[in-house]
Amino acid sequence: MPDTTRPLALVTGASSGIGLELAKQFAQNGFDLVVVAEDAELEPAAVELRGLGAAVSPVRADLTQRAEVEKVVAAVRGSGRPLDAAALNAGVGVAGRFAETDLDAELDMVELNCASTVQLAKHVVQDMVARGQGRILFTSSVASQAPEPFQAVYSATKAFVQFLALGIREELADTGVTVTALLPGPTDTEFFDRADATDTKLGASDSKDDPAQVARQGFEGLMKGEASVFAGSVTSKLMGKLSAVLPDAIAGKSHKPMTRPGSAE
Repeated sequence: MPDTTRPLALVTGASSGIGLELAKQFAQNGFDLVVVAEDAELEPAAVELRGLGAAVSPVRADLTQRAEVEKVVAAVRGSGRPLDAAALNAGVGVAGRFAETDLDAELDMVELNCASTVQLAKHVVQDMVARGQGRILFTSSVASQAPEPFQAVYSATKAFVQFLALGIREELADTGVTVTALLPGPTDTEFFDRADATDTKLGASDSKDDPAQVARQGFEGLMKGEASVFAGSVTSKLMGKLSAVLPDAIAGKSHKPMTRPGSAE
């Protein structure tokens, strides 16, 4: 039986990449875990996390389906334990020319990156506010700070997540619940393969950030109650902050050579 005096954290998109590294941060800092992903990598990830001393409940769920999101909520509430922290990290990308990309893939991305985040956050926020404490981390992206040609819908979804996080943060200022947005730059995960972006300069770069570093910085920011955490290398942090202050038209043009299909050649 798990030690119910230990805090409990929820991490979505926890089978690999930044999500798995966030889960490791929680495990290494005394949390038990409910971890969520749709793929078979979730079970090996749960075994690895248990090796760090955490009690781990894996939940296989396709968060593009709203009934599956409710399954995750039921699993958390069914634990009989209060949720102390939530890292709403699940997300995907779709890259390419908007005139040519697959509409169904982009709509599924909107469901996962935006709709499921709202749905899950609604329940998490309500439960934490009722209890009077909790910490929520939304994985946004530096792509939220400016238009991204050839990742137009993806960057729009991350802008949605960023504004959602910051808006909720202000609403909850006096409730004992903190909200933090994590903004990674290009990170060495499966993201670019899944987004079909390996033929871009950005996707082919060998200087992507370490997901463990990104997760550690995000976890530290969450525990400090920071509003936004630009994570990764010094270069990634500076590029993210620069995108935030440049006029949108200029920022979009500056990103275009990096995200153009075939630019890696």
